[in-house]
Amino acid sequence: MEFLAQTPSVDAPTLWSFVKMHGLENYFVIVDRREVAKPFDVEDIVRICSTNVGAGGEQLLTIERPSDEGRKAGAYAQMRIFNIDGKEVGACGNATRCVAYLLLEETETEEVLIETKSGVLQCCGAGLRQISVKLGPISLDWQQIPLSREIDTRHVLLTSGPLSNGVALNIGNPHAVFFVDQLVVDDIPTYAPVVQNDPLFPEGVNVGVAQIVDSQTIRLAVWERPGILTKACGTGACVAVYAAKMRGLVNSPKVTVHLPAGELQIELVENNMVIMTGPVAFCCHGFIEGGNPSTPVLALA
Repeated sequence: MEFLAQTPSVDAPTLWSFVKMHGLENYFVIVDRREVAKPFDVEDIVRICSTNVGAGGEQLLTIERPSDEGRKAGAYAQMRIFNIDGKEVGACGNATRCVAYLLLEETETEEVLIETKSGVLQCCGAGLRQISVKLGPISLDWQQIPLSREIDTRHVLLTSGPLSNGVALNIGNPHAVFFVDQLVVDDIPTYAPVVQNDPLFPEGVNVGVAQIVDSQTIRLAVWERPGILTKACGTGACVAVYAAKMRGLVNSPKVTVHLPAGELQIELVENNMVIMTGPVAFCCHGFIEGGNPSTPVLALA
């Protein structure tokens, strides 16, 4: 599948082609970097993600050639994930689904392995623009999350408004999940930053606020690093289900997680792994002006 139908007719070797997609209104700018060795610098990433001067997205995703280690593990391509502040992160479930869809179309297969900082992820088609991704393992180890000191990660004794007695976990990125009686999404920007910026989390943390609806249904909203109330968070949905199962709040291996922009299906499987299934959608494609005059035009194809 050709991601972009044409290259620009103007003589502008500093244009980068991109495709913008979303998974439940979690927006990503995706650039194919398999033919380019020089990575984006922080200024490029911040500008590309800007809604004022760039394509606008919650993260920049680059598709790159797999490393030697990834290639040995069977990875078809490597995905790198950058937040709007230019910092690289290890995992994003919604991002993985979007990139997986593009690569499945490109390879005309039903399964593709994608290398990430958190490991090689198995991705499969699951219906019309529905993608399943196997994520994990989920860890409660305080050093892996990471935390600044050893604590009982099953009972994090931090309090901010209605948030208390959370669970700290890692699924390639750090999360703190709090269960509340009634989820009020508009209140999260008031309370979540206190947790996100607590010294307990030296790399910051994604703050999930969850309401148990029944034994197989959860409502969830997530305050993401570096400070965004997102419409959906795939890894946040995975760890919320894991934490709820651990506390006996849900009893089904398959749980529906309702996020502000829609729902994800989360299945707990062996070895602390999770299969997340959800939709992907296209927004637009085009060209972004590059900052390095020597960078060639990229055609995503």
